[in-house]
Amino acid sequence: MRGRDGGAPAGTPPDLPLIPAGGRGRRPATSLDLYGCPAEAVRIGAGSVTGYMAARAGRPGAVVAAPHGTSDPLTGEIAVELARRTSFGVVVAVGFALEPERPDGPGRRYQVNRPLEGVPGTPPAAEVETDGARRVYEAYERRVREVAQGPLDFYVEIHGNGRREAANRIEIATVGVDRERARRLRAALEGIRDAHLARRPDAARLAALVEPADPVRYAASGAKRSGILRLPAVALHIELPRAARRDARDLYTAILAEFLVQAAGLD
Repeated sequence: MRGRDGGAPAGTPPDLPLIPAGGRGRRPATSLDLYGCPAEAVRIGAGSVTGYMAARAGRPGAVVAAPHGTSDPLTGEIAVELARRTSFGVVVAVGFALEPERPDGPGRRYQVNRPLEGVPGTPPAAEVETDGARRVYEAYERRVREVAQGPLDFYVEIHGNGRREAANRIEIATVGVDRERARRLRAALEGIRDAHLARRPDAARLAALVEPADPVRYAASGAKRSGILRLPAVALHIELPRAARRDARDLYTAILAEFLVQAAGLD
């Protein structure tokens, strides 16, 4: 079963080192290397592994994260590369599926960046708080705090979607950003994008929408209300369409890295 956008099977961490399992096949280690970062398994109670969280510290106070590294394909790879280019810390979560993908849409998952479970693309009101979801979220928050090494000053989350109406734009929901700062962030992103596209005229020219200057579909209301977005002084919740994660991934990763360096210093 493929993940959203045709990614890895739900709950399967990519490129995991494997260890023998009593001669009956192979299983992931409980502590391993994922995306080049130290990673640990997360279990709910005494049951099997629910998912994995990889983390690496960087610049204190600045963290880039991908909480849905499996169901938002390639966001983990992008987050790690952004961290490398910006020197931010990084946290990536993979797995955490509750139900497999369905032929007509994604399956149910722990939302990871908030203490809720639900189905990607459904309204926030359809998400429910459960004990398992709370434990997964607590593990995620703990790793983000550890990587921040103190106050979480600047936090970036990388997400992906395959919705047709959002295929030609990058949406950025925000915390700690007023309308004027959002306009300047949008102008910065557009300027960096256009400079890169001048050298790559064949690539998709994705529009930039930045809350609250622009209306966004993906407002991250659940994470703002009860999840990780309660913590940072400034946060950018970035939704990338398929074009930015697949055909033009290298290009838009370079654009976003340059943008994040500017955004982190923009008052």
